[in-house]
Amino acid sequence: MTTTEYNECVELWADGVFRFIVKNLRHEEDARDVVQNAFEVLWKNHSDIDAAKAKSYLFSTAYHNMIDLIRKQKRVDYVEEVEEGARGGTSAYQVDLKEALDKALARLPEIQRNAVLLRDYEGYSYEEIGEILELTESQVKVYIFRARTTLKKYLVSIHHLI
Repeated sequence: MTTTEYNECVELWADGVFRFIVKNLRHEEDARDVVQNAFEVLWKNHSDIDAAKAKSYLFSTAYHNMIDLIRKQKRVDYVEEVEEGARGGTSAYQVDLKEALDKALARLPEIQRNAVLLRDYEGYSYEEIGEILELTESQVKVYIFRARTTLKKYLVSIHHLI
């Protein structure tokens, strides 16, 4: 990969990688650090990376950096956070769709959340998701199906509370 191709990667995918990471971490500063680190790793290895594979390499690197960060910081499990928030809610107010989706996504197991985010938010193919998450295409399809089923059940259940 040339310097020009690297700069094109930054222009094309920095926002997408950031959105993917911040959706998972829910902390913008940590997400910025993860994304910056991923681009640094891409730059250090740019001479060994084919430009056509740079997008997949970048997302994979950011994903693995995010996992490392979560392990290091031992962040609070978001599922517990969402369950506590749901218990204190009332049906008297209208739930913002974005907030409801974020809560629903937070309830998913990490692998399902990442698969559905890459597919539905970032538009990756099943094959590309498999490369990023180190899964087979069949496993990706199963995780996405299960995630969507869980999301639907959760969103229907909160709709009945309103």
